[in-house]
Amino acid sequence: MKKKVAIMGATGMVGQRFVSLLENHPFFEVTSLYGSNKSKGKKYGDVVQWVLEKDIPQYAKDMVVKSFEESPEVEESIVFSALPSDVADTLEVELAKSGHFVFSNTSSHRYDRFVPILIPEVNPDHIEAVKYQGTKGFIITNANCSTTGLVIPLKALTEKFKISNLFVVTMQAISGAGIHGLYALDIHGNILPYIANEEEKIERETKKILGTFDGEFKDFELEIFARTNRVPVREGHTEVVFLEVEAYLPEIISALKEFKGVPQELKLPTAPEKPIVVFEDPLRPQPVLDVNKGNGMSVSVGRIKLKGSTLTFTVLSHNTIRGAAGGSVLNAELAYVKGLI
Repeated sequence: MKKKVAIMGATGMVGQRFVSLLENHPFFEVTSLYGSNKSKGKKYGDVVQWVLEKDIPQYAKDMVVKSFEESPEVEESIVFSALPSDVADTLEVELAKSGHFVFSNTSSHRYDRFVPILIPEVNPDHIEAVKYQGTKGFIITNANCSTTGLVIPLKALTEKFKISNLFVVTMQAISGAGIHGLYALDIHGNILPYIANEEEKIERETKKILGTFDGEFKDFELEIFARTNRVPVREGHTEVVFLEVEAYLPEIISALKEFKGVPQELKLPTAPEKPIVVFEDPLRPQPVLDVNKGNGMSVSVGRIKLKGSTLTFTVLSHNTIRGAAGGSVLNAELAYVKGLI
């Protein structure tokens, strides 16, 4: 029998991705949708400003939206959270204390002592940290959407080689700012050379994710320097990466092409067959052509070059699927298969 799940923040960009991705899911069934007070009591199809490429799933259209602003009594054991950070700060903790299993997209609890920032191909063992949270339920978080695209190829490299001195420049899609996140005049035909708090998130989260957990988290030792930019692209974060590596180019390319993780071994429903898609064409990857590889869950890597010990490559990942809702669903699938929920 499928596990019943609730989606918090269901009308927003990431919430819509949850609604879409969980349609006909083999493990989970959406039985509650939560929005702000202005959506309370109304049918989801009537209040949502739907912006995804696929139509609203039929199952969700007539569901009556509940409010997450009124100390909700959630019946479902599993909660997918796309809440605003100021709400998630307290509500996610309350839900975990009352026995709910919270899979969060917000940054509110990423650095809490026993909360893993989970990417199942990269650090599946970090899921054990939830046993130390001291609550009936638990919180598991996603990484920042740009961190996710970066860390997957880094994991493929760190499994076989020593790396150091990482420098990354991002070109992040406007969907990463949410449905109402940017004014058209700010971004149309323009680039915004700064995204508040993004650089710090990439630098801090990468070290935690690539690090170890043995009763406590220990950061991976790596110097990281990130610069983030918002560009007029609808979906897909592109990143140009430079780092020092002790390896030869053919070995590097093989490591990226051959990389697979626990989700592929377990054949989890949302896991892509290839976590990393490698391109030799110098004009790839491109958001228009490649953002939906692996149903939006694969990371595309191209422009791979090695000069001396300096490696550079370009990464593309789907920010609202792999970097947000799809990543959370994959986290829940791993927890489900491991018997944690």
